[in-house]
Amino acid sequence: MAVFFNVFWMVLLACGIGGLPAGSAEGAAAAVEAATESVMLGDPTLTAGVPGSGPITLEQIEAWLADPTNHVELQPELPLGLSQGAGQIKGIAENPLTRAKIELGRQLYFDTRLSEDSTVSCATCHDPATGYTAHTKTGVGIRDQKGNRNSPVSFNRILSDLQFWDGRADSLEAQAVGPIANPIEMGFTHDGVVKRLAAIPVYVRQFEKIFGELTIDRVGQALASFERAIVTGPSPYDYYEQLLPFTRMDEEDIADDEDLAKLYAEAKAACEAAPMNDSAKRGRDLFFGKANCTACHVGANLADEKYHNLGVGMDQPEPDLGRFVVTKDPIDTGAFKTPTVRNAALTAPYMHDGSQATLEEVVEWYDRGGHPNPHLSDKVKPLHLSAQEKTDLVEFMKACTSPTPPVETGRLPAPD
Repeated sequence: MAVFFNVFWMVLLACGIGGLPAGSAEGAAAAVEAATESVMLGDPTLTAGVPGSGPITLEQIEAWLADPTNHVELQPELPLGLSQGAGQIKGIAENPLTRAKIELGRQLYFDTRLSEDSTVSCATCHDPATGYTAHTKTGVGIRDQKGNRNSPVSFNRILSDLQFWDGRADSLEAQAVGPIANPIEMGFTHDGVVKRLAAIPVYVRQFEKIFGELTIDRVGQALASFERAIVTGPSPYDYYEQLLPFTRMDEEDIADDEDLAKLYAEAKAACEAAPMNDSAKRGRDLFFGKANCTACHVGANLADEKYHNLGVGMDQPEPDLGRFVVTKDPIDTGAFKTPTVRNAALTAPYMHDGSQATLEEVVEWYDRGGHPNPHLSDKVKPLHLSAQEKTDLVEFMKACTSPTPPVETGRLPAPD
């Protein structure tokens, strides 16, 4: 299946912009002339790194920065499934995307030099190899210090503004630099990381060319640009949804319309290449029906961007108060941001405290109606699901799994 999805990305790339082949002289010239370039997020060239091998040299970065197409403002398009959320895109008006910004952010994301002792990077807790999270109950920072919350995923952030489980960061840019100064996470200071980056010529040259300055705010802008480029591709669920309208139409009507017939054939082929099993299909109906999962897991990213008390951890002597600490509104006591169901099969453990080890445990938690407490969300009620229905829900969540774009993780700036 992964091979099929990677082919999907490559087919999109081959289409290029405005119908011109990607990488062609005509396409590059058109992009520069227009000063903007429409690009499908997931395009592997966005995250492939600076051409070459080994540590990035000053000569290589100069050649990269000299290419005007790397500074053209990108107009992002979302892949099938996420495309329904095009109106929810956040942050690019204030921090326009360019290939150069995304590449700089990529380097920073995987660079442990952003931490005080050069042992922890953003990818330590948000690793593409583990679903852009970490398979630990809570985040683990420098000197193996453990945080008190599970590491949230860093994909599909282009559809979100407020960040962290409690929404305390008002933008992806603010979130990106938060862990640098957290004593448990990267344990550095903002001034310290700027000073360290200023001693690395490859970084200095990029910040000068892209932003005109090297500041902690610019570090946040670069990191946010890279994270906005990381999106989930179409999943079996998305292909099934694409085909579903055709199954309610008369086959003769489809056959009589050449364009419709072509769309149907394409949707059917995609669904057959990445099928949902019958259990997942039943789970899909439960998800949108009896189980009422869409009370919170709704929209293109299957997350409402809101905060809810599910009772998780509320039986502890001193429970994590979540969103309340930010807003001071009693209604937010013990409330945490809804995570996406997309790629949930890859991101165990679950809940803000990592207390649920499997998707089966998560379903059991909801089936019981959470843990009773004075602030329990009115959306959380006992479901009374059968064993088969619980299995079907898990199968549906697995069918929401899809690849993220391939990313170069090792090509970082040479130290001097």
